[in-house]
Amino acid sequence: MLPDFSNTEIAFSSKSDKELKDTYRMFKAMNNPTLVKLMSSLGLLAVKLRLPFHEKIVKETMFEIFCGGISLLESQTSIELLGQHSVESVLDYGAEGKSEDEELDLVKDEVLKGIRFAASNECVPVVSTKMTALAANETLKKMNAGVTLTSEEKVTKERLIDRLKEIGSLAAELKVRVFMDAEETWIQDAIDILVRDMMREFNRETAFIYTTYQLYLKDGLQRMKDEFALSQKEGFILGAKIVRGAYMNKEREHAELHKKLSPIHNTKEDCDKDYNDGVRFCVDNYENMASCVASHNLESNLLLARLIEEKNIPKNHPHLNFCQLLGMSDYITYNLAASGYNVGKYMVYGPVRDVVPYLIRRAQENTSITGEMSRELTLIKKEMERRALL
Repeated sequence: MLPDFSNTEIAFSSKSDKELKDTYRMFKAMNNPTLVKLMSSLGLLAVKLRLPFHEKIVKETMFEIFCGGISLLESQTSIELLGQHSVESVLDYGAEGKSEDEELDLVKDEVLKGIRFAASNECVPVVSTKMTALAANETLKKMNAGVTLTSEEKVTKERLIDRLKEIGSLAAELKVRVFMDAEETWIQDAIDILVRDMMREFNRETAFIYTTYQLYLKDGLQRMKDEFALSQKEGFILGAKIVRGAYMNKEREHAELHKKLSPIHNTKEDCDKDYNDGVRFCVDNYENMASCVASHNLESNLLLARLIEEKNIPKNHPHLNFCQLLGMSDYITYNLAASGYNVGKYMVYGPVRDVVPYLIRRAQENTSITGEMSRELTLIKKEMERRALL
């Protein structure tokens, strides 16, 4: 039987009345584009200027809903709560845009710590990270452009490769999966090459390393198909996380600035078609590739659940996974878990100042869902009415 995504009692079973009210107020605020734009600008400015008050405000509002904690230890409570509802946690140390070796090594050490933590916790099968947390953005840009690196930049690149090998080796040794996030197109080719090399080395029998495909890109689906064909030819298992994408405005502005065609699909319908075709491709080839459908889209999640049922594939097959962000789409996550599917929450954690950019993207993403109330807000309101809180 397919999950009933309208069941709000299951969807919000982990939230107390107070937490549900706080979530309702937050989502209502995020449905105000003007307010979100203002608060995003102020938030980034506060981080840049290191204003003393902003961390306390952020910690007591958005951080509480969308992040696990400032550390792994502080995130333990959220991990255990999710586990009680058969929801797994995908650990994601929320650092990005680092450039100094000391900072990059710190992030690498945090990822390794996360892998060790995951190996000892059955509720945490995956650790996620971003390449821009492990390498300077400028280095990735030059690698992507194919320009000749200076001697110093070559050393920087070798240090990055060493970090990635250390992460991949420990993940394979301890049998923990690692998701490498996708980023902007002007560094994505370089990221793809680096992650492909990791998959070649560590995904010989099991997919421990996953690359990410942004299917709001016109060539995103074909990239995944080409990579799968290569994996079959070379004898490694493709690990594929598919997302729609998180940099739409930046991509279009960058394309306009450089007088290029936008790499983003022209319509939402085109994006949705490619995404759902990507879901079908993952299921059609599930025996030879591992995938994670990371989406808040109701239709895409329902499609994956239906295909698994139609093809009589075990709901808990390790190659077919669902994932949503902590604090978002609980009506999808918890109802999938209650129906027996593999589903996890991306749990971002880390110092407040480091996760503010992530939180701003979450606010902007929620704002763009619809001009009025998002489905999420509507269902939260429905559950509040069921509990007689309104």
